[in-house]
Amino acid sequence: MSDVAAPHPSTPARSTTASARVGSRPWVGGVATVLGAYIVLTAALVGLGSLIVDELSGVRRWDISVNRWFVRGRSAGFDSATAVGSHLAETLTVIALGLVVVFVLWRLHDRWSTTLVVVALGLEVAVFLTTTLLVDRHRPPVPRLDGAPPTSSFPSGHTAAACALYLGLVVILNRGHRRRAWRIAVSVVLALVPVAVGLSRLYRGMHHPTDVFAGALLGLACLAVAWRVSDMTAEMTTASPNPTVASTRPDPEESIA
Repeated sequence: MSDVAAPHPSTPARSTTASARVGSRPWVGGVATVLGAYIVLTAALVGLGSLIVDELSGVRRWDISVNRWFVRGRSAGFDSATAVGSHLAETLTVIALGLVVVFVLWRLHDRWSTTLVVVALGLEVAVFLTTTLLVDRHRPPVPRLDGAPPTSSFPSGHTAAACALYLGLVVILNRGHRRRAWRIAVSVVLALVPVAVGLSRLYRGMHHPTDVFAGALLGLACLAVAWRVSDMTAEMTTASPNPTVASTRPDPEESIA
């Protein structure tokens, strides 16, 4: 009679079942991460916006002084240039460019990059809309060069979307590739787009400086969350590509006599 104890048959079955559940639903962790980020980012922005609107009068005075400085420097050339800069992150522009990017990445079977763009833009829009509903901040008291949308001034949705989309493209362009001169040049141009958008919104009297700063932070935070979700999805997918195959492999202990 052998002295070696027989393995418990229920233990491998339980572990195999658990890994099968995780492997077949890699999106669960990603969805939980996005929902948690939405709650945290919304709470942080609503708190910051309410603080600026209700308490920080010194910050509000500084905001207005910066807006008036931009108005004093207006010219026909700057008017035209900032109109282009502002349109780079208009709602229709972001939607159209985002759809094209997602379609191309999907056709290339680049799941990581597709997830990055979809999560970054989706989370940014959700947090932005919720925040503008809860923080009632008026547009700067200066002549505006564009029609004001119905949303609150805080935060700058143009700046947030520009950071999420164009900086996301920088990440995709450089991920896993050698540093080439053309790739560096394109990345620099893309990275400058959010700066141009933010300055254009200030120049045209559409946002306070703190609106633009908050929008930039929102866009960067959403991109960071999207990066993490893309990594999580990739890790979960590759960790257990075919749990049923793994479950049919013989247990090394079973060969012990």
